[in-house]
Amino acid sequence: MKTNKPKLKAPKGLNKGLWFVPLGGSGEIGMNLNLYACDGQWIMVDLGVTFGDESIPGVDVVMPDPDFIAERKHKLIGLVLTHAHEDHLGAVAYLWPKLECPVYATPFAAEFLRRKLPEAGLQNILPLTEIPLGGNLKLGPFDIEFISLTHSIPEPNGLAIRTPYGIVMHTGDWKFDSDPVIGEVTDFAALESVGDEGVLAMVGDSTNVFSAGESGSEGDVAVALTELIGKLQGRVVVGCFASNLARVESVARAAMANGRHVSLVGASLWRVTDTARKTGYLSDDITFYEAGDAAHFPDDKVLYICTGSQGEARAALTRIAFGTHRDVTLNEGDTAVFSSRVIPGNEKSIMKLQNQLAKMGVEIITAKDAPIHVSGHPARDEMRRMYSLIRPHTAIPVHGEHMHMRAHAELAKECQVPHTVLVENGAAVRLAPGDPEVMGEVWSGRMSWEGDRAIPFWDPMLRDRKKMFYGGSVVVSLVLEEDGRLASDALVSVLGVLDPLADEGSDALAEEVESAVEQIGGKSRRDDGVIDDAVRRCIRRVFSGGQAGKPLIRVHITRI
Repeated sequence: MKTNKPKLKAPKGLNKGLWFVPLGGSGEIGMNLNLYACDGQWIMVDLGVTFGDESIPGVDVVMPDPDFIAERKHKLIGLVLTHAHEDHLGAVAYLWPKLECPVYATPFAAEFLRRKLPEAGLQNILPLTEIPLGGNLKLGPFDIEFISLTHSIPEPNGLAIRTPYGIVMHTGDWKFDSDPVIGEVTDFAALESVGDEGVLAMVGDSTNVFSAGESGSEGDVAVALTELIGKLQGRVVVGCFASNLARVESVARAAMANGRHVSLVGASLWRVTDTARKTGYLSDDITFYEAGDAAHFPDDKVLYICTGSQGEARAALTRIAFGTHRDVTLNEGDTAVFSSRVIPGNEKSIMKLQNQLAKMGVEIITAKDAPIHVSGHPARDEMRRMYSLIRPHTAIPVHGEHMHMRAHAELAKECQVPHTVLVENGAAVRLAPGDPEVMGEVWSGRMSWEGDRAIPFWDPMLRDRKKMFYGGSVVVSLVLEEDGRLASDALVSVLGVLDPLADEGSDALAEEVESAVEQIGGKSRRDDGVIDDAVRRCIRRVFSGGQAGKPLIRVHITRI
C-alpha cells in the first residue's frame, strides 16, 4: 500500500542527554502527547484526543500518531497523566496496545480511566497505578513530583520532573483559583520550592495568553448562578462541560437553593459524577434524577444539566432543541443557560443550536449576559505569577495554536526568562547538555478511530473518503474479451456529483468511456493498467470544466 508518510531520520544523540519531544498539543489545543527522554529512557506525559471537524468527514475522534515512540516502546518506562480531561487521557484506551507501558495517575484520573477500559477490553490488562496528591514517582532517571494546581476538573497536576541534567516543570492545564469549589487549592509552597532549586525549563499552557488579568474563580460563578436561577421561571436547562465538576455542583446547589430538583441529561455527566462520588468529590446531599423521572416535576421545580454546550450534533442539548430527546421538552418561556465558553471552531454549531432554541421561544442566557463562566486556564497575570515562582532558565510554550505560543514566548521574555524555544508537534528539543535547542524532527501525525482500530490520516481510506465527500465519485465497470475488446456496454455510476453529460442522455458518459477504450490499439489493450489510465483520463477530461468537481475515480476491469 502506498502512503505519503514521510521518512524522517531521528536526530542523532537521542540516547544521550535530556530531550523533550511533543507529538500532540503543540500548535493546536487538545490531543496532548508529550515525551521526555533521559539517556535513552523515555516517559510519556498525557495521551489525549481532539474531535473531528468538517475537514475530516466521518471522523469523530482524532488522536496523535504514536508511531515514533511505539517503535521504541522497549525504552518507554511509563505514561504519566496530569489530569482527567479527554484531551489529556482520552486516547489511552485506544492507543495503549501500541505502547504496553505502565500508566500512572492521581485517584480521580485513575478512576475516570478505569471506567473507559472495559469497552476496549483492557480492564484486566492495562497496568494502572494511583499516585497520591502531592506524591512522588521514580521512573528510571526521572524523579517526578506531582504538584496540586487548579483547573476545571479535580486533581490537575503540575509535574516537577527531576533528572541528572536538571528540573523540567511541566505545568499541564492550570489556573490559580483561590475558591475552586471542588478539590485542592494550588500548592504555592511546592511551586516556590521547585523554583528555589533552579529549573532548567518550564513546558507550559498557552491557551489563555491573550486574556488580560486573571481567569476568575469558580466560587464567584457559584454565587452568580444562584442569583440568576432564582429569577427564572419555567423549565431551565443549563449547558456546561461535563468534566467541570465544580460547575456541575455549583449549578446543582443553585437549583436546590431555589427549590428545584436537578436532572442530569447526558451519559458523560453521569460518568463524571459517578467518578466524583467514588473518589469523594461529590457530597451525598446532592441528588440527581434521570430525565424521565424529572419530567414529572412541575416546570418551575426542575432544572436540567445537559451536555452539548458546544452544539455537538448528538449531545443532549441539541436533541432537546430539535425535539428528538425522548424525555425533555422545552416551550415558550423556558430558559437555556450556557455556562461555558465558545471553543474556537464551534461557533457555527453553537449559533445553530441557539437559533433553534430561540425559534422555540426559549430565552437564552450566556456568559455575555451574566458572570456564569470562568476559564480553567491562566490569564496573563496568572502566567506572570507562575514565572515568578518557577523562574525557569527556558520557557517552552505548548497547548496552544502558533499565535498563542508566540505570544506566550513574548510574555516569558517580559518575565525575564533568558531563553524561549518555540516548538511544534514532532520537534526534538535537546534540553541538556547545553542550552535548549530544536535539533531536528521526528514523525508526528494524526489518527482516527474506525470501528475497532486506529487509522493514520495518511491512510488511503481517509484520503478517498475526503475526496468523495467534496467531489463525489465515478465508478466504471468494464467487461473485456481477452484481447481487450469490450464484451458488453460499459457501466458507469456517478455518485454525489453532477454528471456533465447528463443532458445528452443517460448513456453519454458510458459512450465516452467506451470510445476511450476502443482507441487503445494493438497489444496495449491486453494491459489492464493502460486501460485503467485511459479511462481515468477520459473521466477527468469530462469533469474538468464548469462546476462538476473532481470526483474520486475507480475502474473495475473483468476479462472473460
